[in-house]
Amino acid sequence: MHGDLFGSWQSAATVVIFALTYAGVALGRLPFFRLDRAGIAFVGAVLMVASGALTLRQAVAAIDFDTIALLLGMMILAAALRRAGFFERITGAVLSRASGTDALLALTVAMAGLLSAVLVNDTVCVVLTPLVLEACRAGRKQPLPYLVALATASNVGSVATITGNPQNMIIGSLSGIGYTAFAGALVPVALLGLPIVFLVIRLLHRAGFEALTAPAASAARRRPHGGLIGKSVVLLVLFVIACLGGMRPAEAALVAAALIMLTPGVKSQRLLAGVDWSLLLMFAGLFVVVAALQREVIGAAVIGRVAALHPGRPAVLVPLTVILSNLVSNVPAVLVLRPFIAHLADPRQAWLIVAMASTLAGNLTLPGSVANLIVAERARAAGVRIGFGDYLKFGLPITVLTIALGTAWLVGLG
Repeated sequence: MHGDLFGSWQSAATVVIFALTYAGVALGRLPFFRLDRAGIAFVGAVLMVASGALTLRQAVAAIDFDTIALLLGMMILAAALRRAGFFERITGAVLSRASGTDALLALTVAMAGLLSAVLVNDTVCVVLTPLVLEACRAGRKQPLPYLVALATASNVGSVATITGNPQNMIIGSLSGIGYTAFAGALVPVALLGLPIVFLVIRLLHRAGFEALTAPAASAARRRPHGGLIGKSVVLLVLFVIACLGGMRPAEAALVAAALIMLTPGVKSQRLLAGVDWSLLLMFAGLFVVVAALQREVIGAAVIGRVAALHPGRPAVLVPLTVILSNLVSNVPAVLVLRPFIAHLADPRQAWLIVAMASTLAGNLTLPGSVANLIVAERARAAGVRIGFGDYLKFGLPITVLTIALGTAWLVGLG
């Protein structure tokens, strides 16, 4: 089965299912069907089992439950912070001090980057977008540059840790790189990248920074739950300390999630409602689809041919990761690179490069990352449009500069 790519109908069927699944995930839909990305990944996984590419037992074994558990735990913890009003309180305290253009932009970048380093960047964008819009409305400032700053800074900040974004979680689990080692290698990339976000946006949007083009709707305020905020923050700090101390991030996240659900007066179903179950299903489906492709198609011969191209070299791996991340999104890109990286001479260095490049590549275009789309959709609901060209003007130089910096850092580190 591992010979010629189309040496059997089984291999051919596997390739077709894989191609359709990845195309659907990249586009967000399939013709004639009303499926979202999670539905597409689920159907693709089931078809892999039905076609015989994997048994049901093999399909279940293919799912990386460390990644699923880590993401689940972080979602519950983020839901508690959100429910408690933590984000409104911290954002109000920070943005209320920013009276000038540069101050508001700098604080938006810093806040998005810092929060995205410890929480999942998608969640950060969900809760901060309406708050940034409200700050712009209050200060009579044009929201576009601040919204772009929020999206791009959340991506850059998330590169710092295993828990910053979903693809880092997958890489942390697949590579075996510990939380401390991962952060030690990539925190400097985030710290150096955030000023680039500020400078690019400030330089390219000098004109009209103060003109409000469309009023933003006020964010709905909830009464802060002081006890829940305090407990959530303490658990978040303890989670980070546990990870730095060597505890597996998935275990630490689940323990923190369980403890936050034991808060008197807080209904567990409200916290569980904050979990993106569709995203977890999509991840599980993609794990199965890629495992089937690896089993049926990516044999020693294919890996050998790819190895001849020296994919571990940064000059090859970085552009390959950037292209794949923008074609099929960063999570699917990471999964499809997995079998090839596993056979490299230095897989640890390669995984760090992929983590850096796949995350920062998300800043290239508006659909380049889920975080970007979240900001754009929530802004549109408030009457503010972020066009593809509007975003690309900032995203292209930010991506080129941060990836060049990140590559130089990791190559020097290696």
